[in-house]
Amino acid sequence: MKHFMVQNPFLNLSETTWNDSSSANPTLPLSGLRLAVKDLFHMAGLPTSAGNPTWLATHPIPIKTSSSVAALLNDGAIFCGKTITDELAYSLNGQNIHYGTPSNPVTPNRLPGGSSSGSAVAVSADFADIGLGTDTGGSIRVPASYNGLFGLRPTHGVIPSDNMVALAPSFDTVGWLTRDLDTLAKTASVLLKNKPPKEFNNILIAKNLIDQVAHVDELKKQLQTWREKGRFSSESSIVIDTKVWKTSETFRTLQGAEIWHEHGKWIKSLEDLDGVDASAVFAPDIQSRFEWCQTISSADVAAAKQQRQRFTDWLEHEIEDAVLIIPTTPGLAPLFDAADDELAAYRNQLMDITAIAGLAGLPQLHLPVCTLHGAPCGLSLVSSKGTDLALIEFAKTLME
Repeated sequence: MKHFMVQNPFLNLSETTWNDSSSANPTLPLSGLRLAVKDLFHMAGLPTSAGNPTWLATHPIPIKTSSSVAALLNDGAIFCGKTITDELAYSLNGQNIHYGTPSNPVTPNRLPGGSSSGSAVAVSADFADIGLGTDTGGSIRVPASYNGLFGLRPTHGVIPSDNMVALAPSFDTVGWLTRDLDTLAKTASVLLKNKPPKEFNNILIAKNLIDQVAHVDELKKQLQTWREKGRFSSESSIVIDTKVWKTSETFRTLQGAEIWHEHGKWIKSLEDLDGVDASAVFAPDIQSRFEWCQTISSADVAAAKQQRQRFTDWLEHEIEDAVLIIPTTPGLAPLFDAADDELAAYRNQLMDITAIAGLAGLPQLHLPVCTLHGAPCGLSLVSSKGTDLALIEFAKTLME
């Protein structure tokens, strides 16, 4: 297991060396590609901290390995380390007060994005070729945008989520980040076993969302370039009013209720542990979110579930046989010294957008197609459930 200084993305949790002989086979699809694994995935014999030392101290070392990790290693990937994650993956910033915040190698004065921050930074800094992570509320898509990477949140449920620390199971997905689309596609060939590629009949552009983001001019230039190259066979626009649909509010309510169901018992148990100050286990922002999770009522959840279903039904009908183009984030990665209230406001804006695919369980692929003030940003492709491979193939035509 590699060891780096704390500002780098890898953890130093154990002296155990974890090797797999299949990486020596040059005929395998991922042969020679270095794999960084987010520290939510269990690997037999290695500890899983889930970004929190108290979690690490109160849970046994895993005896089984995540099937996603095993599949990548069996097909030739070389494990190079477990990576820092936000505490229990409950953030989009990429900060960790216990293990350090990985440095964004593109814009060191800005946040790396979470909760798959370590995996993203490992790939962006060329410590790894594949960054394995998870995406619940945007934790692949957001760090992909902030670090100038390709990142895929697959259709919910198409990749097993066994032997890993859950956050909110009805939203949790296994995803990955790469520097190039070819490596992302090779990884998909191993992890995705869904429908073969299909043809999309239309391109839907969410112009109202694009008009709201800081990099609107750059996105419009990119779209026009693709038009001039004939990449869009058919094009139309769509309005996704995230305020009317209450995307962020609906997502956060359902996610919060599931998080408390998953981790509430453990969090409450910390109050009875000798020598543990339960109020100091988590960073203040993470602690406040857990406290809020406890306040979500069954009536709140029931209303949010109904709203989720209405939105999902509408969106699935609108994008049938089409690719939807949306911005991935409202703009650039926030600065490290951004005030807490600024980060909170930005988080709500961000989740208005990331909740679109999250609520509906759709695949979303981030493309790093532009920069603003020297910082990376881009846009996302979204399509119907089970069309992940087709989405990647379509992205290849755009990026030619």
